Amino acid sequence: SMSLREHALFLFRSAVGTVQPALMLQRAVKLQGDGCPQLLVKGRAFPVKRDLYLVGFGKAVLGMAAAAEEILGDHLVRGIINVPLGIQESLQRAGMQEMLLKPHSKIQVIEGAKNNLPDPAALKGAIAIQELAEGLTADDLLLVLISGRGGSALLPAPIPPILLEEKEKLTKMLASRGAAIQELNIVRKTLSLLKGGGLAQLAYPAQVVSLILSDVIGDPLDIIASGPTAASSHSVEDCLQILTNYNLLHNLPKSVKTVLSSSPTKPTASEDYSHVCNIIIGSNTLALDEAKRQAEGLGYATLILSTAICGEVGRVATLYCQLIQLVCLGFASLREGPLSDEVRGNLLQLAAELEIPGLNLAEFLQVLQRLGPERPVCILAGGETTVQLQGTGKGGRNQELALRVGLGLHRAQAMEVSSPPGSCEIVFLSGGTDGQDGPTEAAGAFCSPELVAEALREGLDVEAFLRNNDSYTFFSQFQGGHHLLVTGLTGTNVMDIQAILIRAM
Repeated sequence: SMSLREHALFLFRSAVGTVQPALMLQRAVKLQGDGCPQLLVKGRAFPVKRDLYLVGFGKAVLGMAAAAEEILGDHLVRGIINVPLGIQESLQRAGMQEMLLKPHSKIQVIEGAKNNLPDPAALKGAIAIQELAEGLTADDLLLVLISGRGGSALLPAPIPPILLEEKEKLTKMLASRGAAIQELNIVRKTLSLLKGGGLAQLAYPAQVVSLILSDVIGDPLDIIASGPTAASSHSVEDCLQILTNYNLLHNLPKSVKTVLSSSPTKPTASEDYSHVCNIIIGSNTLALDEAKRQAEGLGYATLILSTAICGEVGRVATLYCQLIQLVCLGFASLREGPLSDEVRGNLLQLAAELEIPGLNLAEFLQVLQRLGPERPVCILAGGETTVQLQGTGKGGRNQELALRVGLGLHRAQAMEVSSPPGSCEIVFLSGGTDGQDGPTEAAGAFCSPELVAEALREGLDVEAFLRNNDSYTFFSQFQGGHHLLVTGLTGTNVMDIQAILIRAM
């Protein structure tokens, strides 16, 4: 029989597999009929009256475009995609031919945004996309492929006379003064020609169909890649308010002042988007649903905790450790009693502080309580945690989360807080669905309650590695990197996935 670790790896791969660009497109898009062909997208029909065009931007868009071209065939007249610098070479090296365009493709590929920052190459691609959109007629259909990660940096087109460097400098100043990512995005969108619904407006009167791979908690259309085809919920006033809050109104470049003073004060009305259809074809929710299906097939009682796990990595690790304790208490028939009540109270308190969107933990714990001890338990979750960097080590949020969970479980066992020690076998996995976690080749890591005790025997001080944010070095040195999750580039990205697998010994 497979080990828990092998099960966890299988579930992670299944989740990532279901949001592969080709699979997502084949599930969502079909082309039907010869006489008057129709593009069918998730059950909605769009007549192809004249020409079909394609544009796209973001990390996973190359694979999406390759799949789209297969489906659209000769109906596709022309396409332009803006993708990260070096991605074609990386996919070629990784042997991922299916994510590359065919030699005589009608889609032009422009690479840019080195280090995920807008640059002249990305601007060149954005301008080419802008010109294509502006030339469309009412009989044309524009298919837009959007991959959240990197999508924003690959579509930089400041409203003239603003220069790219001026917009970047302003964004950097805001960031250095502590502006939140949402605030940065509002300012970026206001000064941008294509973001915040700009691309959809330029393509009018053509029919616009956007296929979106979401990498944002809650899948908000106006935030993913800064919402080029979605009505923006923000106005110029919001932008001015943010610049005022960070004391930047007085030293703005002249070009920015010009644009802000001449921009309409109200956001574009939703009726101006009647020619647009935005469809999410891949998300963390889809990936977790597939993992759940597979886990149930393996015989696990499976629950999805949340697809919106966020917050500081140490606190999220505590949440997972306490959930694991509660399941183990259940296996040891200690579900009722002061210890369970205490753990449950701590969990509810922590969840309230973390403010995870849409999580009803009380309800989740009730379902958990009803599970009998005869089946192993699988708890799945997704989202994106944050790490407060204090050290100079190498690692990523997923490896750090796994190491912190390992340390938490070790401490709980040392205090004999959980059920009678040794009554449960536990594996925890955390991984990034894009196959990369921080600046390392690992996607994440596995841990178990034994991890820290074994590391101590090997002379490794887990807490010192954590203080230095050096989880990757720890996992590399410990048991020859056996606990690292290494998948290579996956060609997709729907944030992170966590799996907790527990069975009675």
